[in-house]
Amino acid sequence: MTINKGLFTSNSSEWETPQDLFDELNKEFNFKLDVCATRENAKCDVFINDDSLRKDWTKITNNWKWMNPPYGRQTKDWVKKASEERQVVALLPARTDTKYFHKYIYKQKNTEIRFIKGRLKFSNSKNSAPFPSMIVIFRL
Repeated sequence: MTINKGLFTSNSSEWETPQDLFDELNKEFNFKLDVCATRENAKCDVFINDDSLRKDWTKITNNWKWMNPPYGRQTKDWVKKASEERQVVALLPARTDTKYFHKYIYKQKNTEIRFIKGRLKFSNSKNSAPFPSMIVIFRL
């Protein structure tokens, strides 16, 4: 039996948000801040590209924030931060078996989950993602 290692690992933890998905959500939420971006992949005019987990996002804006964090071991830290900051819309891998999903997302007050049908094709990838995705909305 051969296991496809590509299903479990990636050369990069960064998966650039598909522009059409962002545009659709931006129409609904009017994002003012991209909380974990690089200059090359930022979706908002205002973005944080370093030490974002240590910054107070609400001090930067009281409006809606966009979050597509690096996927990997630190995903839980980003989800925890978004759950504390609130008014954050996050694109995340749909890993419903993780502790962070149950602690910070599932059945949490003012938190909405929108599962994405099929697999996303991220902007920097030739193929669709090897994992399902979801949008998580952390409301006030």
